[in-house]
Amino acid sequence: KMRALLLLFLLSTGNTEKELPGPSWEPRRLSCVRCCGPSEQPSPIISSRYTRRSSAPAYSVPKVQPTIDITILKGDKGEMGERGYPGAVGKEGERGLRGFSGRKGQKGQPGPQGHSCKQLYAAFSVGRRKPLHSSDYFQHLTFDTEFVNLYKHFNMFSGKFFCYVAGIYYFSLNVHTWNFKETYLHLMKNEKEVGILYAQPSDRSIMQSQSLMLDLEEGEEVWVRMFKRERENAIYSEESDVYIIFNGHLIKPAVE
Repeated sequence: KMRALLLLFLLSTGNTEKELPGPSWEPRRLSCVRCCGPSEQPSPIISSRYTRRSSAPAYSVPKVQPTIDITILKGDKGEMGERGYPGAVGKEGERGLRGFSGRKGQKGQPGPQGHSCKQLYAAFSVGRRKPLHSSDYFQHLTFDTEFVNLYKHFNMFSGKFFCYVAGIYYFSLNVHTWNFKETYLHLMKNEKEVGILYAQPSDRSIMQSQSLMLDLEEGEEVWVRMFKRERENAIYSEESDVYIIFNGHLIKPAVE
């Protein structure tokens, strides 16, 4: 019984020494491991850790492949395309307010000399060999004889002078009256009468004339018409001679 108690005492004493080390206990030192050579640089802990983690399949990093956006690359200039159809005409806008008058400009340089082929002349002289009695209220007087018709400005078919050269013109009308009949004619500028030739009925026939000057624009016409009132209107002429004559010529052109 004594031996058993002694054995238990020794066992309890041995466990206590292991749990409570004495002053002679020293901590265990870690052995050195070679990490790099003299010419090598020590790798940082983070990079080595990242390398160890990336080597595992669970921590593998995908490869990054750069892509280029082709749309931002400028290519060569292409050829011009075909012209498109014109668009629809838009609505006309409202008329704006009138602006202020500008300053008067400086006098321009003299223009080039005009073409030598353009002659600033106009003249005609035509006659009628047939007598004429008025049958309508207004009756156009035509002519059948051409004495002078410079550049054909007088139309023999219509009996009208057409103004091709603007300026001041002189016109004259000469007629022979008929016995016991009234003579009444209008010198016309376009559709407006500008002169009158008149002779009262008489037992003797006479030569009657009228003349005037007109300021004509290009495109205007001068002609003669008979005017019938209550009495019969007539002018006399013969095939063998000319008693009715209409003349006109340019005195001064508007642009010289």
